Amino acid sequence: MSKESGVKIVVTGVVQGVGFRFFVMRVAENLGVTGRVRNRFDGSVEIEAEGARGVLEALIREVRIGPRMASVQGVNVEWVPYEGKFKTFDLAF
Repeated sequence: MSKESGVKIVVTGVVQGVGFRFFVMRVAENLGVTGRVRNRFDGSVEIEAEGARGVLEALIREVRIGPRMASVQGVNVEWVPYEGKFKTFDLAF
């Protein structure tokens, strides 16, 4: 079994107003990832997630594609220590 990891992801492009956060939440829930997703004031979307490294890598692959109406231009990934601070995956505002 893989060790739990944490990741912070910032996604840039046309990622607000196109259902991106709901897309991320659905993918994360399907993968069993915990964390949160929120819009940032600069137009990007920020994701904090925790889970097995391989599952988080699957989340990152999906985020790079995004929902149909989105246009992902950049995905910044920062691996962070697992903290166990999330119980579910939430949409933050």
